[in-house]
Amino acid sequence: MKLSLSPVLLTVALCAAVGSALNAQQPQGVVEALHGMSSQPANHTAFTFDHNMLQAAEGYIDDGASGKHAFAALNSITVESYHYHEPVFYLPESMSALVAAYNAAGWKHLVNQNASPRESASPHAPITDLWLHFRSGEIEDVTVLVRGQREMNLIEVSGMLSPLDLVHLSGHFGIPKVDPGAVMVPAPPGK
Repeated sequence: MKLSLSPVLLTVALCAAVGSALNAQQPQGVVEALHGMSSQPANHTAFTFDHNMLQAAEGYIDDGASGKHAFAALNSITVESYHYHEPVFYLPESMSALVAAYNAAGWKHLVNQNASPRESASPHAPITDLWLHFRSGEIEDVTVLVRGQREMNLIEVSGMLSPLDLVHLSGHFGIPKVDPGAVMVPAPPGK
């Protein structure tokens, strides 16, 4: 039996592939750094909400008029979870490679100033790193990395957002709730 695709179906498939490739703004080297981040192997799961899925979900989340604007501005949200069987040690050289990949692509790195280097490698409480990519004064992409004792989560948000939009989106779709105790500051040069 010969399988053939109709021209319309082929066009739709190609547009979907190109559209998902355009939403992926992850800098070169990030995947490798993430997979080598820890001292032990992890169970890895990932999912993506594309623009259409986010628009459909918008009706189920009541966050006021400004929250509606945040959803309209989104292209995609991707969540990756790494689960470890034992408390993990995060390799500083892999974290440095991750930071270097984002820096080389022009992203701005914010870190929780309350975390020491020792705590960063072997956290007792979750540690958050935040990367922002700007275009024309607006946030185009956001990556949040949350590292804990037995799990690491990477959340990537793509869309033209204001900082207030990020506050409205926190707590939804795997995006961490804004922690009032965290003091996020620009990372020192090279960090």
